[in-house]
Amino acid sequence: MTMTKTAATGSLLGLALGDALGFPTEFNDVPSILAKCGPWREMELPGPVAYITDDTQMTLALSRALEAAAARGLCGPERFAHLARREFVAWNRSPDNNRAPGNTCITACNLLADEGRPWREASQLHSKGCGANMRVAPLGLMPRMDDEVRAGAAQLQSALTHGHPTALAASDLTAHAVWLLAQGAEPTGLVGLLRSYAYENRMTYHERWLGDLWTRSEAPSATRFIARGWDECLAVLERLDGALREANPEVDPCLATGEGWIAEEALATGLLCFLQFVDEPVTALRRAACTSGDSDSIACLAGAFAGAHHGADAWPAEWTGRIEHRDELLAFGALWDGV
Repeated sequence: MTMTKTAATGSLLGLALGDALGFPTEFNDVPSILAKCGPWREMELPGPVAYITDDTQMTLALSRALEAAAARGLCGPERFAHLARREFVAWNRSPDNNRAPGNTCITACNLLADEGRPWREASQLHSKGCGANMRVAPLGLMPRMDDEVRAGAAQLQSALTHGHPTALAASDLTAHAVWLLAQGAEPTGLVGLLRSYAYENRMTYHERWLGDLWTRSEAPSATRFIARGWDECLAVLERLDGALREANPEVDPCLATGEGWIAEEALATGLLCFLQFVDEPVTALRRAACTSGDSDSIACLAGAFAGAHHGADAWPAEWTGRIEHRDELLAFGALWDGV
């Protein structure tokens, strides 16, 4: 499999567009969204500037960390942790961090700001909120990355804020899904590939990347710690399989796979929206934004998947021309697409 020429650009733009489309609808139920926006299939991107949320802000922070790491060749876990930590703390301190950021990210980043504190002491092991996998797409888009590095770095960037094993596994799975689609995997087989990946990695604890993180939990061993996360992801992928067999696109996707406030449900509901409308990426974003749950995160994940599959041409120029941070998104996309 070879990367679609504009998979990275398409994925980053799709992520930001979904984020911006879902920004005004987050925290609303579906009847309220319909009352405010009209029929969901006709939802329009807010403007004249389409503002994004912390989802895209943190995706860009992770992108900057990855590029800083790549400048010295493929870096090790400690350097990557240092660079990602630096970018997350900078995001937390930015005056633009006023887009309803998650409490877990704020709490962890406040602790990470203490440079003498080991990052593992900042990690919020109780939290499996979607704040870690909403930002992980760049790890599925960077070229020439070893599979072990992609998986380890996906889990480490999660662990900096969200240390729950399900947050780690869902981040790994999200990055893997984006990578598969960017490499040309067929969407019809995607859920099966993800389930296989979860089974294969169920007992794999990436100690080189995570260190002794698991010892801060109540788990009796590292493998039991991480297996819990993969098991919860496998359970939601089974729900997703069932939802796709009985899919009714007019029904709120959150009713089938969850509201997306937690990591594994954000992954599954984002995938559900993408897979229900594989050949209609804009419709997939609209469906994701018109949901009763964490609409911006669900839509940003649906956009990341659809853009990785279709490339940059998936998105209307009238929309992409108005997206906040467009130039930086395009710059990372061009870099990783080799344009």
